[in-house]
This record gives sequence, C-alpha cells and structure tokens, in this order.
Amino acid sequence: MFAEQHTSGATIGVIGLGTIGSGIASNVHAAGLPLVVCDVRAEATHRHTAYAKVVGSPADLARESDIVVVAVVNDEQVRSVLSGPEGVLAEGATGITVVVVSTITPACVAAIGAEATALGVPIVDCGVSGGPSAAASGNLVCMCGGDPEVIAGLAPLFEAIGSLAVTMGPFGTGLAAKLARNLVQYGGWLAAYEGQVLAEAAGIELAKLAQVVRASDAQSGGQTTLMFRQTVAPFTTADDVALVRAMHAAADLARKDLQGALALADELHLELPVAAMTEAHCADIFGLGARTTETDR
Repeated sequence: MFAEQHTSGATIGVIGLGTIGSGIASNVHAAGLPLVVCDVRAEATHRHTAYAKVVGSPADLARESDIVVVAVVNDEQVRSVLSGPEGVLAEGATGITVVVVSTITPACVAAIGAEATALGVPIVDCGVSGGPSAAASGNLVCMCGGDPEVIAGLAPLFEAIGSLAVTMGPFGTGLAAKLARNLVQYGGWLAAYEGQVLAEAAGIELAKLAQVVRASDAQSGGQTTLMFRQTVAPFTTADDVALVRAMHAAADLARKDLQGALALADELHLELPVAAMTEAHCADIFGLGARTTETDR
C-alpha cells in the first residue's frame, strides 16, 4: 500500500521503470518526495509498491503528479505515453511539468515540444548520463533544455536523482547535449579499440595498456583536455599568441605520434582508419584550421 507520509514537496510521477527509471524512482523516494509510478510491466512496479502509488496509465499518473518524468526507451514509446489515448497530454493536462529523460531523435523532441507548448504544458528535455549505476546511486549527470525558470523549479528532482544538472539552453538542447556527449564516448571507445588492436599485435597485454591509459588520463585529463574553448572554430589573430603557439606544438607532437602508430601498424599489417583520420585532422582538433601551414605561425 502507498503510505501517505509525505505532506510537502512536489509529487513526482515516473513513467518507465527500466534501469534508469527505476533508479530515478528509488532516489525520488529516498529524497522524501511523494512518488507515483507507471509501467506496462507489472513486475517493474512491484519493487516500488512499498512506498509509491502505482497507477495504470500515463493519464492517471499525470492526474496524480506535479512533475512527470518520462523514462521509456524510444520515440514510439515516448509518443505513446505522452500523446496516446491514455497519455499524459491526452486530456489537456494542466498544472504539471513534463521532463523527458529518454534518448530520442531530434524529430521526436521537436514534435513533443510543439504539442506540449500548444497545450500550455511546460516541458524539459533532459539527457542523462552515467548509466544504470549512476541512476541507482542518484548520481546522474543531467543535461537540461528548456525555460530556465522551469528548470530552476525542478531543482528538488535534480538534487534527488543527480550529481550535476546543467541548463544547456532552450528546449531541444538537453538531448542534443546527450547525443554529443555520447559521440565523445563511443568515438573514444573506437579509438581505444584501435589502440588495443595495435598493442595486441605488438605483443602487449591489454590489461597493462588499460592500466597505463587510466593512469595517464588521470594526469592529462583524457578526452576533455581540449574542451576549454567557447568555439571549435580556428584560432584567429585576436587569440592569445602563446596559446596558439602551444596548440601548434601540440598538433605537431600529435602528428608525430600518430604517424609513428601508423608506421607500426604498417609493419604489423594492420589498418587503423581512426588513427589515420585523426592524423589527417590534427589541425582541426587543435583549433588551427585545416589550411594552417608552417608559414601561418
């Protein structure tokens, strides 16, 4: 049975109790906020029945909630729980704010944003990062897109479920940030795969390579080292001369190292397309522009 022990605080409704949604629900409860849950799978709601009100449809959940968190899997499910016959917006819901944490396509983001706005329902797109372990521990990184005042009003939710919440910009930028962040993740994993291919062919134990990569990334900052500028456009004459010279030196060093890796790959009869592409784009990576030459320095 749902215990009515909460007398203050916004009621949070969570639709979709997979690994992310279930973690969000658990941490909403742990923060002392009233909780309502909904999932098409009865077994998914069972783990929350001791402290949450379980309802049968998204429309029922909207009637019971102040903030509705949508944590389903894909575009089709998001549209269904928001716009379907028993959806959150089906009866012109008022007095709620919708937060979509599902990773969906830009077209779906635009469609649900337009529908909610037409009905006067505040909506925030919120990319979340950190995976199931972060969801379970309340340490999700939340990338929010929407009205800054609406996002500010969601502070109790974000404090309950995350370790960091950043307003990325207007509606749509939260999930765009999630896609960009994932690009860094998966692209980095592809580079890591190529590094392992090269190391293994050279007779190196992969566990030892992982050990030194972790240790050196802790010192150098890893993939975020160059993410300190306001733009990825090439440096101009208005930029600090010493910084630009340092970037030239770093690009030269990167080319040398990558060319060495590619030479070793040739000796070992390997193809490393990511390494070759990275070497070709060193100027872009370091903010120097593809056309930069020695005479530009």
